[in-house]
Amino acid sequence: MTFSAKGFTAILSVMTIGAALMLPPSGAFAGDEKTKNVSEDEIVRALAPPAKKPLTRGLSIGPQTEPAPSAAETKLIQSVRGRSTRSLSAVEREEIATAAKDKPNIDLEITFDYNSANISAKSMPSVQALGRALTNPDLKGSTFVVAGHTDAAGGETYNQDLSERRADSIKRYLIDKYSIPASDLVTVGYGKSKLKDPSQPMAEANRRVQVVNMENKTTASK
Repeated sequence: MTFSAKGFTAILSVMTIGAALMLPPSGAFAGDEKTKNVSEDEIVRALAPPAKKPLTRGLSIGPQTEPAPSAAETKLIQSVRGRSTRSLSAVEREEIATAAKDKPNIDLEITFDYNSANISAKSMPSVQALGRALTNPDLKGSTFVVAGHTDAAGGETYNQDLSERRADSIKRYLIDKYSIPASDLVTVGYGKSKLKDPSQPMAEANRRVQVVNMENKTTASK
């Protein structure tokens, strides 16, 4: 079989386009897993009080200040500090969630092995960055909520227990590896009640831990 010069050029062009379409996007390779690990600096910036956050470009309206906690909020945090995760009632869990809404927070998407409280290998850098961040002078001494979440697989009771074990797993790691006082870490589990991605209830992103800075250091501890 013979080809004209034009025909041969056309075939080469089709082959080149086909090969290009088969290539992964720039910087991506087969087998790559997307991880959302963050740095110590990013965690510190997210959890620092507004007054300590670095200025960003753009318009600024008034001073950045954090609302003072109410007496009820302070009483709540003091009442749950040092408590075991399993001892929190459903009402207390929701009170913590409400109090945490407007506080400095970060969703690290610390994931776990399926059906397990074991921290996944790909999330370990984030857990280690969290440990370093919570011992940073700008954060050390604050009280942090460590909230465990699951995906939608399984029943309510099972998922509630699993989320509590996941929060406890992070707490133990931070205490053992970074000597963070147990009383500075309030662990709570929410099971599958607060999915990060409700449109994909079984997604890995729902199996995570969120961290919230509930109470800044007192003047005496600065």
